[in-house]
Amino acid sequence: MSVIEAAPNKTWSRIWLRHGGLIIAVLCLILIGLAWCGGQDGNSGLVITLYLLAYAIGGYRKALEGLQTLIREKELDVDLLMVVAAIGAASIGYWKDGAILIFIFSLSGALEGYTMERTNNAIESIMKLRPEEAIVINGNKEKRVRVEDLKQGDLLLVKPGERIAADGIVSEGFSAVNQASITGESIPTDKAPGDEVFAGTMNGQGALVIQVTKPAEATLLAKIIHLVQEAQSERPPSQLFVERFERTYAKIVVAGAILMAALPPVFLGWTWSQTIYRAMIFLVVASPCALVSSIMPAVLSGIANGARNGILFKGGAYLETIGRLDVVAFDKTGTLTEGVPKVTDITAYGKYTETELLSIAASLETWSEHPIAKAIISLAKERNIELMPTTKLEAIPGLGVHGSVDGQECKIGKVDLIEGMTLSIKEKSTITDLEQQGKTVIFVKVEDEVIGLLAVQDTLRAQARESVDKLKQMGIKVVMLTGDSSSTAQIIGQEAGVDQVYAELLPEQKVEIIKTLGQNGKVAMVGDGVNDAPALAASSVGIAMGAAGTDIALETANVVLMADDLSKVSYAISLGRRSTRVIKQNVTFAIAVILLLVVSNFIGYVNLPLGVIGHEGSTIAVIISGLRLLSQKQISLFE
Repeated sequence: MSVIEAAPNKTWSRIWLRHGGLIIAVLCLILIGLAWCGGQDGNSGLVITLYLLAYAIGGYRKALEGLQTLIREKELDVDLLMVVAAIGAASIGYWKDGAILIFIFSLSGALEGYTMERTNNAIESIMKLRPEEAIVINGNKEKRVRVEDLKQGDLLLVKPGERIAADGIVSEGFSAVNQASITGESIPTDKAPGDEVFAGTMNGQGALVIQVTKPAEATLLAKIIHLVQEAQSERPPSQLFVERFERTYAKIVVAGAILMAALPPVFLGWTWSQTIYRAMIFLVVASPCALVSSIMPAVLSGIANGARNGILFKGGAYLETIGRLDVVAFDKTGTLTEGVPKVTDITAYGKYTETELLSIAASLETWSEHPIAKAIISLAKERNIELMPTTKLEAIPGLGVHGSVDGQECKIGKVDLIEGMTLSIKEKSTITDLEQQGKTVIFVKVEDEVIGLLAVQDTLRAQARESVDKLKQMGIKVVMLTGDSSSTAQIIGQEAGVDQVYAELLPEQKVEIIKTLGQNGKVAMVGDGVNDAPALAASSVGIAMGAAGTDIALETANVVLMADDLSKVSYAISLGRRSTRVIKQNVTFAIAVILLLVVSNFIGYVNLPLGVIGHEGSTIAVIISGLRLLSQKQISLFE
């Protein structure tokens, strides 16, 4: 076959794959229209032939699916019940009613397909973020390669406006990168040499050279795709219950239809034709289509909403559970706090200024890898303070560093550095106050004179207090678990506004507290996914912070927050609550419609086409209702 011949065939295949259900429904309607025009009595051979074609075209697919379920699983399903009802109507001369049933059933199937496609598209859009090719730099040459062929250590050129093809570290260039697809952050993040970037994110106005750190299958985006695929395939407990219930319920409906076909002529004086017709309507209106469709569209929509906002649920079960939380337990370091010490106070003594004090301190710490040293150097760079030449630098284990700065012998370290020296009452009071606040005090000494001090502390995240307050407004108890000292923990806990603080805990003690809290309700643990892994696993819902680069977070937690944004915890809970509320609304609506149609059928107020419209309409209504959760607008905290 030539390319010219193959192209239309391929196009037709795509059209049929996406719109085949609607095409079948339209053909079925045309045949019904022709049959209706051919004669109102419906008894001529031509009319019956047209109706038979409508039955065959509109009902073939559903009949086949129903028979396969019956043969393979020995179970009755809704598809087979609909086809049996249509055939039953035709057997007593209601050709038109049966054909309309087949048409509406096929049309509703097509519409359900479109509405479910919207959910799937929202999820699959995440999977299309990774580009297919990347530009690899080799010396002075540039070469386009498939993303699957990238190796650790390759240098990639990412031009302005292009998607980044792999996880890596920026080697050259400056740009703002839109990371919303991975972290949910709405504002682009400035990237410079040494900063980490992720596959699937969008480069801004500057060109970047990136050194690949992970192969394609190990990138954060690949892990996200894997988690979303897992979440799609996993059924929450409520859906599993409904599916088990459907199998039993279908048998009850068949038994009810048989009784309704047999008893009314004996006890109510109905004609056999009327009785069988009402039994066929009962098969339709009592079928649990809407009930079965009440849950999964809402769950999948909620999962898609979360993924687009940087929240990954590992399954629908956790979306349901997170909406029923009573307690949220936060780890301190790296979760409520930044996890990195910062200089909070600078006090200079005598003739020295803060700038001079910080310059000497940073110069002494130039080559140190200690977190406190990095905090001091970072502040000096932030303030554009020039460092002075240093020589003879030597670390004193447990105390600090000494060396020569600008020709003077200098030292920096903890309180042992000033032993034997006389401090004023004011200086002693300052030191005591800082230590009571849980801060580490560092002294700087030039020759034999202490020229000042710096206080260092792991600071609270900017959004921590607001996030904790939101959770408390939602009626959730908030506690903090930490291995840190009681004094430091109490100070951070008070700043964050948590209800209760548990300090000086080992990992196994955190697990015991989670189990104790869980005795009175559902409890979530929010941690960094490393030393908190046991507590994450023991909680009702484990929520991992800072999943970027933390493999154990993806493995242990049930919910992963792709950015270190504590506000996403309350958003995830709100999303879970709204999902549960939508599911309850859908289930209530589905049951109410079934009861209304069954009663109306029994008293003779519903014919077969109207019963089908009510039944299929309610099914489509609950699916559309579930799709409300695809909306990315901020969900009310109290939903």
